[in-house]
Amino acid sequence: MSAQHEEDDLVPTNTPGYKPGAAKSVDEYAKLDAEDESLARWKASLGIVPGSSTSGNGPKVTVMSLELASPTLPPGKHLVMNLQDPNEIASLKKNPITLKEGIEFNVRINFKVNHSIISGVRYIQVVKRAGVKVDKMEQMLGSYGPHPKGEAYVKNFDPEESPSGMLARSGTYSVRSRVVDDDGEVYADWEWSFKIGKEW
Repeated sequence: MSAQHEEDDLVPTNTPGYKPGAAKSVDEYAKLDAEDESLARWKASLGIVPGSSTSGNGPKVTVMSLELASPTLPPGKHLVMNLQDPNEIASLKKNPITLKEGIEFNVRINFKVNHSIISGVRYIQVVKRAGVKVDKMEQMLGSYGPHPKGEAYVKNFDPEESPSGMLARSGTYSVRSRVVDDDGEVYADWEWSFKIGKEW
């Protein structure tokens, strides 16, 4: 499969007729419609208050981790990918995570907005098996400003069910994940792998 086709799989879908507005600073958004009390409260809940603008240096968004969460996980077991550790990212592709067959799980992403307002941020995941695409997931994270307390945001995606059966258990699935916004700015892009097992 060509590299261009693989890149095309990771491009977010566009809504016909939608055009993102011009980028504004946190202070500019805070001052818009300042006389509207309910809008001011809503903006404050997003961390959009006058004077809250931080330096525009570095990435707008830092993706901290990706977690596969399931109520069926054994007590104390967590499937968390630390995306801030280059060694762990390198090992994710070579050392597949084992998912139990036929269980419900959901993807949970942990990210921090460092400065600016980000809009239309999405998580895209393409799953392949033996080089053939078997699944693509695109989930909207939303639009965010820097957290008022500097904390990370956590987004839980809709539950999914892992494949099951002998055929699903044979082989390894390779995954390419990307976090991108409406402007096409890529905040994270990494590869990992998983296999399906009878048990965790």
